[in-house]
Amino acid sequence: MARKPKKKAGGHGGSTIALNKKARHDYSLEDRFEAGLALEGWEVKSLRAGKVQLVDSHILLKDGEAWLLGALITPLPTASTHIRPDPTRTRKLLLHRDEIDRLTGAVERKGYALVPTALYWKHGRAKLEIALAKGRKAHDKRAALKERDWQRDRQRLLKNR
Repeated sequence: MARKPKKKAGGHGGSTIALNKKARHDYSLEDRFEAGLALEGWEVKSLRAGKVQLVDSHILLKDGEAWLLGALITPLPTASTHIRPDPTRTRKLLLHRDEIDRLTGAVERKGYALVPTALYWKHGRAKLEIALAKGRKAHDKRAALKERDWQRDRQRLLKNR
């Protein structure tokens, strides 16, 4: 019998729909959470086609609920004719109560921001990876770029030896 391939440790299961690479540059990411999304039918079809952008999106905690603002899901031209799709509508995030309470405490008391980092499929459902993040200053961004370039050059030097 053939063995099942092992899953990667530390990664999310399923196939990635969209990444927010700008978040890794602008923020130092700490804790990560997985949230479900309350979507409409045309949005799911657009996600399957990969028509989504997370670049300018952020998460708002209001009245004990989490909301995704600014995510752009472009409707397909074959979407239903009897509805008016809104590409940037506010979408509800599905999280457990204790996760929402922990996020609310970190955002209100410790000054963290909530940033969506990835959107992916898991067991046929769309999941959003969100991260608690602290904003970086311009000099921190430059230092991070320098460090990343140095790591890349170091790997290249070690490979050539």
